[in-house]
Order: sequence, then C-alpha cells, then structure tokens
Amino acid sequence: MEFQDRTVVITGAAGNLGRAVAEAFLARGANLVLVDLKNEALQRVFGAGDSRRLLAAANLLEQAQLDAMAMQAVERFGRIDVLANLAGGFRMGEPVHATTDTTWKFLLDINAGTLLHAVRAVVPRMLAQGGGRIVNVGAYAAQKGAAQMGAYIAAKSAVIRLTETLAAELRDKRINVNCVLPTIIDTPENRAAMPDADPVRWVAPADLASVILFLASDDARAIHGAALPVTGLS
Repeated sequence: MEFQDRTVVITGAAGNLGRAVAEAFLARGANLVLVDLKNEALQRVFGAGDSRRLLAAANLLEQAQLDAMAMQAVERFGRIDVLANLAGGFRMGEPVHATTDTTWKFLLDINAGTLLHAVRAVVPRMLAQGGGRIVNVGAYAAQKGAAQMGAYIAAKSAVIRLTETLAAELRDKRINVNCVLPTIIDTPENRAAMPDADPVRWVAPADLASVILFLASDDARAIHGAALPVTGLS
C-alpha cells in the first residue's frame, strides 16, 4: 500500500483519527491536504505546512470554502487521488419524539453535510483526471436503532447510504467509494467521557487508519460500496 506522489485530502485532520491517518499516509509517500475548521488547530497538531503537507483551514459546511480547498490542492499538487472524509461528531440525543431541530441539524450537518460538501468539491476533479478513491467514516451503531441516538444513527446511516449511492454512480468512472464503521474509538476524550468503561476492546486510531489506507489503496480496487465494520481487538 504505497502512495508515492499521490495526493490525499483528509477532512477532520486535526482530530485524533485525523492525526493517525495523516501519519500513515505520509509514511507511505503521500502528499497531504489537511483540512479542519481552524488553522490554529492544524498547526498545533502538524506544525507548519511543508512541501508534502498543505494546511487548509475550511468550514466544511460552507461549499465555497471546500471548492477553494480543492482548487488549492490541485494547484499545489496537480491532482487529488484520495478523499478521506473523517469529519463527524457524536452526541446523545433526546427520544425521537422529543428531538429538537438543533440536535437534528447539528448531527446531520456534521456527519452527512460535511461529506456532501467534500464530494461536491473533489469528485469533479477525480472525474477529470480519470479516477480516485473515497473513504468515509460511518459508525457501527448506525446498523440499527438505539434509544436516545435517533439523530446520530440517522446521520451515520445517511453516510452509509451516500457511500453506496456514490459507489453505484462512480464505479464505472474508476472511482472507488467505501466506508468504515468503527465502534468506540480509543481517544483521550472518550476515556474522559466514559471513565468506568474498559477501552481495551475499543478501536485504536492507528488500527482504523490502517483499514482506511487499505480501502484507499490499489489493493482495494475491486471493492465498491462496502460498509466495513471495524470493532477493535477480539
């Protein structure tokens, strides 16, 4: 799984998973376009940009900012080979009958809206160059309903369905689209939020990054529209 001279766009790059995915792609020769809301957060995680890393601050809910990011990426590196849509968020919600518009909009926007804006910006570039790879991050929990998680599950279910639809639309254009479905990711924030839980069987960011790299690689060229569970150690 080598990515020498390929360009990878990573949304949500300043997060724990973003850092792990960026390190994994960089170690295999990729050029990186690291996208997050604030440049300060990107600099805190990655330092200054360099010849192989472009820091691209952008609001993923603003289409014009994503379009500008894609243009900047192509101007800098010539093409976009991989889009890793890592941006997203979790929040426990109210019962479905009491779900507020605020909760609904927040979770749909941050999980499905960000994905839609990113593919709008990047897919035309991939079509023009003759191919590419897209890997989205769904959630294992999105495979069935659960109490107080209606809005989150609906949003992550939308990620799965959008992945399948994009794959059906783009496979004949040599663009592979797949997604991963992690369980709880082992991050400092999750450990703090669930101090009584045992994180041993959670998903390490580096392990999830390895699966994302596989789906973005030539080794996965025959895989289209997959929603791959990533559930941690056995």
